[in-house]
Amino acid sequence: MSHPYRTTGTSRSRPSRGYGRQRPRTPSRPRSGGPSGEFALPVTVTPALPAAESFAALDMPEALKRTLARQGLTTPSEIQAATLPNSLAGRDVLGRSRTGSGKTLAFGLALLAGMDGRTAEPRRPLAVVLAPTRELAQQVADSLEPYARSVGVRTATVVGGMPIHRQARSLRQGVHLVVATPGRLRDLMERGDCVLDRVESAVLDEADQMTDMGFMPQVTAILQEVPAGGRRMLFSATLDRNVDTLVRRFLNDPVVHSVDLSEGAVSTMEHHVVHVSPAEKKAVATRIAAREGRVIMFLDTKRAVDRMAEHLLASGVLAAPLHGGRSQPQRTRTLDQFKRGDVTALIATNVAARGIHVDGLDLVVNIDPPTDHKDYLHRGGRTARAGESGNVVTL
Repeated sequence: MSHPYRTTGTSRSRPSRGYGRQRPRTPSRPRSGGPSGEFALPVTVTPALPAAESFAALDMPEALKRTLARQGLTTPSEIQAATLPNSLAGRDVLGRSRTGSGKTLAFGLALLAGMDGRTAEPRRPLAVVLAPTRELAQQVADSLEPYARSVGVRTATVVGGMPIHRQARSLRQGVHLVVATPGRLRDLMERGDCVLDRVESAVLDEADQMTDMGFMPQVTAILQEVPAGGRRMLFSATLDRNVDTLVRRFLNDPVVHSVDLSEGAVSTMEHHVVHVSPAEKKAVATRIAAREGRVIMFLDTKRAVDRMAEHLLASGVLAAPLHGGRSQPQRTRTLDQFKRGDVTALIATNVAARGIHVDGLDLVVNIDPPTDHKDYLHRGGRTARAGESGNVVTL
């Protein structure tokens, strides 16, 4: 893309390296020593199974394979190919991968395969997936829904901002799989509406974001309730000290796979810095938002998001705000409008930086530059997903 403003720093994506330390009883590589504060990936003691060349070659129910074929999926992504043979065999998994790499199916297919033909008991699920935001939890549930239906697996999405009594009723009726944000799941556990003594598989999706958002106590409390000996899978784009603590405490000799963030889909993402004076920033953002196509624009505060959305609407741009101050039904409706194209400019805080997948989104704009490298990574991760191209512009 081009703009009539001076740009510098256009580059291909080259995120920092580094990665999570293993439990004390397992050998590990040295720390990366990089500025990101990440640790070396742990070394797997038990050799991993070979990567799968196709979904058809995997040991899972035929109903799942037929559903994959109907979705047009025959060849697994890199992280799916590497982890599914092992997770289907019951191994713990530690996956470091960029957003949009297909990790939802990497853990979801293994969960569903293990619940095929099983009975759902009231209040006692067989598997739990934890996600940091309502949007990501809902996206995970939506992505797995056709596969769950094919093998008769009942699911419940448990997030804040929605009536807790309805969620409690679903759990009391019996579900196999719960997809949840940590805070709401803990609330339901404390009420006695969800008991984890039957859980055989637990997944942490976007674990770094959960720890960054302060969910470490809730996540730890939840995992402590999961019976020992079950399968645990942790997926994260970055592995910092808090995630390292979870790995050492709760994962047992995990199969480790890291998708190189400097390769693959992210190499189709271009980064631009547009130098403008503070007085020009709103005008520049308005010109970008008025382009043909959809864009997500990030600002730091809810108030700034609301003001920018109002300004863009007054300028004739189909804009809508998305932040934690809006109710869950409002947030869901706004996302649906954006996906349909009824809204073309989504103005958001970091609440939208994880868990939102919109096909064909080719532009992300940081009106307020992020102050943390992980925020930059995940804001930009809304574009250039699954091999598509995209641009990230920072004002």
